[in-house]
Amino acid sequence: MEIPPKSPDGSEKSPQSKELMTSNTASTLCISSRSESVWTSASRSKWDIYHKPVIVVSVGAAVFLFGIVITSLSCIQSENKKVYKMCGPAFLSLGLMLLVCGLVWIPIIRKKQKQRQKSQFLQSLKSFFFNR
Repeated sequence: MEIPPKSPDGSEKSPQSKELMTSNTASTLCISSRSESVWTSASRSKWDIYHKPVIVVSVGAAVFLFGIVITSLSCIQSENKKVYKMCGPAFLSLGLMLLVCGLVWIPIIRKKQKQRQKSQFLQSLKSFFFNR
């Protein structure tokens, strides 16, 4: 009789059983990483769908306005003029970047919602015709 070789870590498990354990773990990780919204058909409110881009747009607008105020202070006040001239454009660019990212995010979400509705409609048609 042939004795199966010991594993490097000293455990008595055969390589085949280890392979099965890792594949089982991988499938469990794959299942747990799936988003629930893809598999459930519960309708969500507009706020649930758009709250992240709305928050990004709001923060971006606030930072952009703060950058405008700081930049205008560099023109008005004579003391700390160098600090205002450095920080103002930085806040302007950061706020503008957040504002644009949020505004671009909204149409992307709309497009995904339309695609999801189409796929759910096609799945219901398919189940209607094939389950007869």
